[in-house]
Amino acid sequence: MRGLSRHEIAVKLQNGTNMMTDTRRANTEAEPDTADPATADRGEATAAALIETLGREAADLKDKLLRTLAEMENLRRRTEREIAESRIYGVASFARDILAVADNMDRALQMLRAELKEKADAGVKALLDGVELTERELLKVLEKHGVRKFEPQPREKFDPNLHQAMYEVPDPSLPAGTVAQVVQAGYMIGERMLRPALVAVAKGGPKAASDALANDNADAPPRPDAVG
Repeated sequence: MRGLSRHEIAVKLQNGTNMMTDTRRANTEAEPDTADPATADRGEATAAALIETLGREAADLKDKLLRTLAEMENLRRRTEREIAESRIYGVASFARDILAVADNMDRALQMLRAELKEKADAGVKALLDGVELTERELLKVLEKHGVRKFEPQPREKFDPNLHQAMYEVPDPSLPAGTVAQVVQAGYMIGERMLRPALVAVAKGGPKAASDALANDNADAPPRPDAVG
């Protein structure tokens, strides 16, 4: 048996290699899909759970952000209100002390007007005019800082929020429970009471209109549609 030539050996090696390649390809094509459906389902479930968790966290963060913004806005408004109130009411104590000066000046003018003004000489009249001018300027300065004077009118209904009753005056010509005299003017600062007006309250006369109406309504029989 003769030996193989180099060419023949090369051809046989090539043929063997081709057969091994074909065998691997056939095995690969024949191998079934080994992917597990359960594993794929678990992966999808995990991804869905992660998305849901992230959505809840995003909603929670958004809610916290909105609450923080609302709190900051409330704080801003409260601070602005407190600053505005401090500007208005910060002078309350000082203004209350100044009212004593205004009251003394007013009482002095009331007495001097009645006794001296008509009979006084030019010098005294000039002094009285100067005092009156000073009183007007004082009231202007108070008003500039939010303090305003108010005086109840006779027959005005007594209001405990604005008036302080000093005594009662028997006067049948005035409705009971109304202002008969003003002892001392009152003052407001902004929307708050700085000092109530001191008044005398009438008694003995007819009831005030609002009181009479309230009593009439109380004594009247209830309407059929109001019976419960």
